[in-house]
Amino acid sequence: MSYEIEDLKESLDNFMVLIPGSTQEIRDFVDPVKWISENYQMSMPGKTKGLVEVIKTIEVKPFCMSKHAVSEAIYNAVMGAVRTGSERYVLFEHDDLPVVNVSWIDAINFCNTLSVLLDLTPCYTLNSDTLLTDCDFSASGFRLPTVAEWQSACRGGKKGYLYDIIDDIAWYAHNSEGQRHENGLKKPNNYGLYDMIGNVWEWCWDLYDRDRYDNYRQFCGGSFAEEKRGCGATSKRRSQPEFKIDDLGFRLCRTIIEPI
Repeated sequence: MSYEIEDLKESLDNFMVLIPGSTQEIRDFVDPVKWISENYQMSMPGKTKGLVEVIKTIEVKPFCMSKHAVSEAIYNAVMGAVRTGSERYVLFEHDDLPVVNVSWIDAINFCNTLSVLLDLTPCYTLNSDTLLTDCDFSASGFRLPTVAEWQSACRGGKKGYLYDIIDDIAWYAHNSEGQRHENGLKKPNNYGLYDMIGNVWEWCWDLYDRDRYDNYRQFCGGSFAEEKRGCGATSKRRSQPEFKIDDLGFRLCRTIIEPI
């Protein structure tokens, strides 16, 4: 079913969730030797031998995040509207599979496109060199979360790797039958966010380590293809911004500028 643009704007009240401020410790294991992949291979979790542990404490301001990962339906509707000039859109609440096989570049282009369609100020100034792509965190439009924002939202006010029993909250290798599932079928966290762990990895804004990994960007949370140890609030991987795979998607957030 399709709806006029005003219906899409009104639906945002139900689609976006207020995430309170918090303090997050972000832990990484950094390779002291410069290394840049030539074949876009992802980093593997659990391998820390020879790596240097780096811990950052980050203050996260309140922000808004979408209840679900962006679905195929809304992704295709928004990007199709640009191609066809259509003024009708699929409503956000429609349950559907999370979109996958989207790169970091695809994700930020979607954020800007949706922002323009809804008369919001785009967050991203795009550049062919993704290292120079800039995000205006004071803009009213949609954007990807930072890793610290994503981790804060995922935990839902709790501490630890999981916010509940994994089979209750996540599709992962043990229960997914090797495939992604529709958004919102598992139990949400305390903030009302679904599938933060498992189902599909989710792109974040952050560069990983510019000095050693050039323009690698990070994604979080695990997926339907991951074992239990790879699905959690602090589970992260990284790859080049052009990278695409069938268990990697994204979810939206917005800086709090005014009531949505």
